[in-house]
Amino acid sequence: MTIHPIHTRADHAAALARIEALWQARPGTPAHDELEVLGILVAAYEDRHWPILPPDPVDAIKFHMDQNGLRQTDLAGVLGSASRASEILHRRRALTVEMIRAVHKAWAIPLDSLIGSDAGCLTARGARVHSAPAASAISRGIAIAQRGK
Repeated sequence: MTIHPIHTRADHAAALARIEALWQARPGTPAHDELEVLGILVAAYEDRHWPILPPDPVDAIKFHMDQNGLRQTDLAGVLGSASRASEILHRRRALTVEMIRAVHKAWAIPLDSLIGSDAGCLTARGARVHSAPAASAISRGIAIAQRGK
């Protein structure tokens, strides 16, 4: 068993080929140990080169609504008003912390999806604060908005 870090696409392809060859290895065998280590290395390489980012918050809400047969009126019930639901779905209003909590509680959409990966922050007065991490912003009760939208 010769294992080395995966740095290039060629290394990645070789590791995938070796994983395929080891796929039927029985647990507790050296071949299975090699399979596990290669799997960890491949996952780390793929996460670094092809990350899967959380969806845009509005897209996450729309997807959930589509998958569950929900309409804008259902979102209005969660958010408290039809106009607010419309503004969110048409990206004219940013989700506030309270809205994020309400949607998460009502529909169990993961918080990461409702915050978004490229979140910029808005203070209560609407000033953009791009330097604060989204998690920190939420803990301070600042509204979250997507940059540039």
